[in-house]
Amino acid sequence: MSIVWIILGLLLLVIGGEFLVRASVGMSFKLNISKMVIGMTVVSFATSAPELLVSLNAALTGSPAIAINNVIGSNIANIGLVLGITALVSTIVVDKSFYKLNWPVMMVFSLALYYFLWNDNQLTAIEGGILFVGLIVFLVVLIRSAKKDAVVEEIDESLAVVSNFKIVIWLLIGAAALYFGSVWLVDGAKDLAIKLGVSDAVIAATVIAIGTSVPELAASVIAAVKKEKALSLGNLIGSNIFNIASVLGLTSMIKTIPVTDAAILDKDIFWMLAFAAVLIPLIMIPKKFQISRYKGLLLVVAYCTFIFLAFKSQA
Repeated sequence: MSIVWIILGLLLLVIGGEFLVRASVGMSFKLNISKMVIGMTVVSFATSAPELLVSLNAALTGSPAIAINNVIGSNIANIGLVLGITALVSTIVVDKSFYKLNWPVMMVFSLALYYFLWNDNQLTAIEGGILFVGLIVFLVVLIRSAKKDAVVEEIDESLAVVSNFKIVIWLLIGAAALYFGSVWLVDGAKDLAIKLGVSDAVIAATVIAIGTSVPELAASVIAAVKKEKALSLGNLIGSNIFNIASVLGLTSMIKTIPVTDAAILDKDIFWMLAFAAVLIPLIMIPKKFQISRYKGLLLVVAYCTFIFLAFKSQA
């Protein structure tokens, strides 16, 4: 039954996230916010809502390991699973903004998270506030450095003429789906962890992380098959930054998140740092500024190794 709750929870999170994104974009158009800013801020925040609700619910119901490893596992899955499989389908071209801005910022946030957790075995409200303020600074720099005519592909311009009534309905549906989805997912994950005899942290870093990455993976693979711009590496890195700074940042500002599972600091966070760090040598070895199929295969194999070792360590 725990698997059923997890699947239902993930399904509701996907539905809730979609309605929240549509409502947020529609509202932003009515406030005359530029399309570029909507894409870089509003959409990014809205798509982080499912992870935020899961982490917040886990922290408030006494499962801090799920809150932390939801983010750590998601960041690992974004690179190892989503980027790896997409590269297997179609080679990804890397632009220079990746190593000039996005990658260094992701590493700074990742290392800051490690330091904050290692320092006192918890993420406090002040530390969460620092992460969140850092995110705001990053977004300001990102928007200023972006070209004025930059096209943000994921914005649906038809949402500019949506009625206020529809926006309110979408917000209500999105909020309800996200709330119940997060409750069912966390409850199902706890139950599954007990039945399998593994920790909440392992379930969060594997089952929950893969589940919350499925929509992004599906969209990326479909785009790659259609020979469209399969995946912007910058957007993927941006997702990892948002996971740390907005999801954990905001959650810890509401309730301090303690480290209750030693594996988080002993192993899991080092896997996250390793997957982030390996991207630079990966794009520099032939062919430069490309993530080819064999590089994608390396990422997927590394991710499978992470999953295998996570469960083996609990055996």
